[in-house]
Amino acid sequence: MFKLYKYLKPYIWQSGLLLLAIAVQVWTNLQLPAMMANIINHGIVDGDLNYVWSTGVGMICFALISSACAFTANFLSSWIGARITRDIRRDFFVHVLSLSTSEIDNFSTASLITRTVTDIFQVQQAIVMTLSMGLRAPLTCVLAIGQAIATAHDMTWIIALAVGVILILTVVIMSIVMPKFKIIQKLADRVTLLTRENLTGLRVIRAFNNEKLEKRKFDRTNKEYSHLNAWVDVIMSLENPLVSLVFNGTTLLCIWIGISLLTRDFAYLGNMMAFMQYAVQVVMSFLFLTMLFVVLPRASVSAKRVNEIFDTKSKIVWKPQTTGKPSIAPSVEFLHVDFAYSGAEEKVLQDISFTARAGETTAFIGSTGSGKSTLINLVPRFYEATAGEIKINGINI
Repeated sequence: MFKLYKYLKPYIWQSGLLLLAIAVQVWTNLQLPAMMANIINHGIVDGDLNYVWSTGVGMICFALISSACAFTANFLSSWIGARITRDIRRDFFVHVLSLSTSEIDNFSTASLITRTVTDIFQVQQAIVMTLSMGLRAPLTCVLAIGQAIATAHDMTWIIALAVGVILILTVVIMSIVMPKFKIIQKLADRVTLLTRENLTGLRVIRAFNNEKLEKRKFDRTNKEYSHLNAWVDVIMSLENPLVSLVFNGTTLLCIWIGISLLTRDFAYLGNMMAFMQYAVQVVMSFLFLTMLFVVLPRASVSAKRVNEIFDTKSKIVWKPQTTGKPSIAPSVEFLHVDFAYSGAEEKVLQDISFTARAGETTAFIGSTGSGKSTLINLVPRFYEATAGEIKINGINI
């Protein structure tokens, strides 16, 4: 996943502006609970209405600034994410065009389509969420915990308890669904493959009356894909209600402990209210982080599949310039040429030598699978000969 973040370099200043907007938003949000505590402790308790009004107007201004920064941050994260994935998809397409037929055969056309569309979309979601929640949530969490300790240090164990429960829930759920993401992407490849085969071979299927057979094959894969997707979604959907339960439990616990402390000092009311809001911000930050943890594992699987293509180098390397001078008489010449497909135990072609000259007819005769088409594919370098030389007009290709 981190390999793809190199595409962030052209958008450095936009990323800096995004970081600034998030920092201002977090800072203004953290001022609101403290200002509310001051209204209660100094304004309401002391009966100072002027202080209440002035501080209230300040809270409204801070809220407006926070909203503007949140809009700016969300816009920039979406804008940067869309352009990064556009660049990734462009380079991915260009790289696929540079691969030889043998490398494309290893991945299959259906898999390349899925990686170009679905996998890169998963990467885009992860980039957008990382740029927004990935920066905002940790910053809010750290600063809110610091403010909570300063406000009511004797209640901070409540935040530690809530965070611990959320982390345990996240680890358990991720350990269950993580192995399934790779299987889901492979099944998506299979669905794309069957769809493509049936659409391109529709006439043949109808000619042999094989519609029912192809329907059964597609239904079997489609059901497996949909069932596994549904199972993963059910497991992942458990996280939100469980985190909401922790969230509500934290609020109730803050009220219960805070009321017991109010019996000793009523002036503690403002601090208790501020602490509750800081606790809510910490729990919400971890909720956003868990949402990010939901997206990142799936995106990491997709990123590996995308990088797998980027890391594949074509066996056929073209020289920057043609070397040698072509002969006057056009010809195609094979000299002791061997060829074997990747992973095959036997050679398809072995010690093939001939010369096909312009104006003459050269025929290749052999049974099905003897290598006639393979031999022709070596001339335009759809595949690279394993051994020997192929010359066109006297120049070794």
